[in-house]
Amino acid sequence: MIDARLITLRVFARCGTIGATAELTGYSPSAVSAQLRELQRMLGMQLLTKDGRGVRLTATGRFLVAGSDTLIAEWERLRAAAMEAGDQVQSRFGLGGFSTAAAQLLAPLAATLRTTRPLLEVQVLEANPARCFDLLVAERIDLAVIVAMQSDTYVEDDPRFEQTVLLDDPLDVIIPADHPLASRETVTLEELASEPWITESAGSTYHALFTAAFTAVGVTPRIAHEAVEWETQIAFVGAGLGVGLLPRLAPLHNAENVVRLRITGKGKPARRIVAAVRRGSIASPLVQESLGILQESAHRILTARPEDDR
Repeated sequence: MIDARLITLRVFARCGTIGATAELTGYSPSAVSAQLRELQRMLGMQLLTKDGRGVRLTATGRFLVAGSDTLIAEWERLRAAAMEAGDQVQSRFGLGGFSTAAAQLLAPLAATLRTTRPLLEVQVLEANPARCFDLLVAERIDLAVIVAMQSDTYVEDDPRFEQTVLLDDPLDVIIPADHPLASRETVTLEELASEPWITESAGSTYHALFTAAFTAVGVTPRIAHEAVEWETQIAFVGAGLGVGLLPRLAPLHNAENVVRLRITGKGKPARRIVAAVRRGSIASPLVQESLGILQESAHRILTARPEDDR
């Protein structure tokens, strides 16, 4: 079993402050400080040094944290193998993900696990990708669902995590129900190039995806309005202010005066959705069962929409 004080040190190394470490681990700031002092005394090493009003890792501390990645991964592999070999039941399972994934994928997963594993306590936390990785390090969650292109952490290159691709979530076009093309099932980006478009502001991930889609077809869209939340964009379209792109995974919720059309031809944009876990834990029977359920749910959603939203 990994000493909880080492986990606290690893969380501190990731977020950099006692306060942030306390928030992520669920301990009080004084308890975090006490744990780190105790770890230093036990190891006989100076792991922290004063830095203004706070503290930072020493070179020794940074070396210990980096070296512990292998230790944590081996423990996760051993724990997964022991669970499978001994037919043990895991008592708690934490899930984290961005808003759409939490609602459309993680909530159904939690409901299914309550049926298949009635003794399991499942907790779902809505969080952005960066926080999901923080929560994985803190062992607050065991599986995170993220949009790969939104993450500043390249999971495949990080020794602390490993990932599984769940789906490439295509973006559909949403248009007002009284639009001349509303009776169609599919549309090309070229056909809508002259429309007033609604998207996120320049510099955002989705704006880059939007721009890349139109660059692929060689046209420049006219951006009329900006919206951050999908619900806001849907409302703008429903009000007749323009057209927009909406991930297949995001529901319309029977929005008034809005229909969804699939994109055909060149430039079909999509966002990659991945599941991330602590390295070594992917062999866990519970993780494997969860990945299967997530992939089945994603497949059902992708094949059912957009017709079900009409």
